[in-house]
Amino acid sequence: MRNEAAGHYVAVIGGATAGAEVARRLADRGVSVFVFEQNKRPYGKIEDGLPRWHEALRKKEYRTIDDKLSRPGVSFVPNTKIGRDVDFKELVNDWGFSAVVLANGAWRDRPVPIEGADDYVDRGLVYQNPFVIAFNHSERGDMPDANYDVKDGAIVIGGGLASIDVAKIHTLDMTISALEKRGIETNVEELEIKGIPKILERHGLTWEELGIQGATIYYRRRVEDMPLMSAPVGADEARIKKVEAGRKRMLEKSTGKYMFKVEPLSAPDDLIVEDGRLVGLVFRRTKIENGRVIKLNETYEVRGPSIVSSIGSIPEGIPGIEMNGELFDFKDWDIGRLEGYPTVFSVGNVVTGKGNIVASRKHATQVSQEAIEAYLGVGEGDREAALEARKTDDRGAETAANVLASLDDAEAPSAEQVESLLGKIAALHERVGFADYKSWMESVGEPC
Repeated sequence: MRNEAAGHYVAVIGGATAGAEVARRLADRGVSVFVFEQNKRPYGKIEDGLPRWHEALRKKEYRTIDDKLSRPGVSFVPNTKIGRDVDFKELVNDWGFSAVVLANGAWRDRPVPIEGADDYVDRGLVYQNPFVIAFNHSERGDMPDANYDVKDGAIVIGGGLASIDVAKIHTLDMTISALEKRGIETNVEELEIKGIPKILERHGLTWEELGIQGATIYYRRRVEDMPLMSAPVGADEARIKKVEAGRKRMLEKSTGKYMFKVEPLSAPDDLIVEDGRLVGLVFRRTKIENGRVIKLNETYEVRGPSIVSSIGSIPEGIPGIEMNGELFDFKDWDIGRLEGYPTVFSVGNVVTGKGNIVASRKHATQVSQEAIEAYLGVGEGDREAALEARKTDDRGAETAANVLASLDDAEAPSAEQVESLLGKIAALHERVGFADYKSWMESVGEPC
């Protein structure tokens, strides 16, 4: 361990994938790190963003985060939300931290881009984040008010991996219910691994016999544009065409395995409201020119029992941080620097504004085709490779390196500042009943 950074204290806001990685790297270099987490557990969207069928992947990531946050030099501060329990400006300027790292992710859904749409939340409109969270907690029974209410013929707005998850939740859940009525038992994990057609074939049934319409994803770009695999930086036209063909094949495998549909080149344009409920959407046809979405004159109506919006996630605002539209107003997007806060850095989805680590450009390792296929459940490769891609965050390493570099010129806090800082941390720990990471995690229990 290098000790040149000893004497410095760094706050990390958010304890999941990116935050845990930064904390580990800094602590390994002799920095005292305090990880502020708004929830009782640090797992973030690994716990609540990944649908529950990813059980093995999720547990593996839990262990990885646990290992990083229980290392010497890392102190976990749970159930403490910056902006509510601790003032952000005071944390940065007055507590004595040499640096503060934002790793608080993207927890809010990007609003449906139609005026007045949010008036119909829970009246026909559902957002992806609470929908998936409710789905995950439904088996545990620890969120009695959560409701993911799957309805046949649902309209899903999106086009990324999260929207595929939403569509899969619909068809998997409805298939389980339809088979139960025939006295056939199965579960979401079996259906997700083997696929709906194989399970139906085993019982001499077809999808048509179940009478399920399924969910449809409406995507404003082409199928070939869906972020299922990435083209290398600087790829020529031939390579890009090859990637696009690969995306199309992968989506065809996924729709065939999970029985959802995709309607491309369709952008939500207006609401269809009846009796105070959102009962459908008007879509506008689009085309793609030079990578840009161009809206056309043609529109068409789609009605459905529910509309689930899965068009991306954005960071939750923190009082004291200026916003630029839906994202924080970064002056340096590479490492997430904020105007007026020279000691603040940022990492992961709080910078990209994307709730999916796989899709975060430059903030995660490049995902191999096999990993994405495993994630979608359509490949022959190691399914756990998908989580490896999701959890490894290059930006975590880069931010840690930048923080360490900044500490070369930073003045370590005085003895009085350290005493005050540790006193404030002790008070926060006492408030929530925290003694140490291991006993805390044993008391709150691992999510199911």
